[in-house]
Amino acid sequence: MGKAELLDRLRLPLMAAPMSIASTPELVAACCRAGVVGCFPTHNAWKDSSLDQWLERIDASLADHADITGSAAAPFAVNINVSRAKPAELLARELELCRLHDVQIVTTNVGDPSEVAARVHDWGGMVIHDAVSVAQAERAVAAGVDGLMLVCAGAGGLGGDLSPMAFVPRVRGFFDGLIQLAGGVCTGGGIRAALALGADMACMGTLFIATEESGVHDDHKRMLVEADLADVVWTDAICGISGSFLRASLLEHGLDPDNLPPLDFARRPTIPRHIKPWRMIFSGGHSTAGIAAVPSVADLVAELERQFLG
Repeated sequence: MGKAELLDRLRLPLMAAPMSIASTPELVAACCRAGVVGCFPTHNAWKDSSLDQWLERIDASLADHADITGSAAAPFAVNINVSRAKPAELLARELELCRLHDVQIVTTNVGDPSEVAARVHDWGGMVIHDAVSVAQAERAVAAGVDGLMLVCAGAGGLGGDLSPMAFVPRVRGFFDGLIQLAGGVCTGGGIRAALALGADMACMGTLFIATEESGVHDDHKRMLVEADLADVVWTDAICGISGSFLRASLLEHGLDPDNLPPLDFARRPTIPRHIKPWRMIFSGGHSTAGIAAVPSVADLVAELERQFLG
């Protein structure tokens, strides 16, 4: 799959970000039926049942959609962590399952995507790699990826701190492949702004956490509705890597958002071990400012389209 083919299959130039807990087969399929790319990280599938079962469920849902409507849904993506710490056998297994299910979009993060890019290209798919810096983007391009997700300031969960107004044009200067802008995009106008900067697509995460189909606890959705920009805490104290978390969830578990414990000498978090990121400490980016309700994915995408076209 190439950039032009992907964009031609979308109602909006948008992907729902792969998110721990939130991204389930139900959320992914709902996104694709609504006309945007749905994506999930493989670790979600392994913790629930198996990657094979998740891919079968998504395939079946999208096949039913095609039978009922007479038109194909948007494609979905699978996110694969390519960290050096990942067992080679697990990476090989994930890639083989993606091949068997003809997954057309694989997104990668953390490590070197070159092996994944070579394998995915063998079956005609495309690879999009996360980058939070120009150096990371340059390495990914050298590794042969087809696209880059530029994770900018304002992203929920683990992200970057660069302004999209500088980051996107800088990368577009040396890369003519697919660029997705992620970080703080919360309206259809924001999607248009991403395109104006030189991106081909936007990527949203936080808004899709606060949907009916999302797999997170209702408390997480409620906190997103209630939160504003001042309620987003940017810190490395939770995961050892800087990310955005909701102030209310930190307070709920006895942590002072303004005085979080420092990392240890190995840059590991020192928060109490029983406090688990994602399940107890909830993520949320600057897009919380645009959340006032918990809609269905279909209604969310319809509203984004109205804003985008308006």
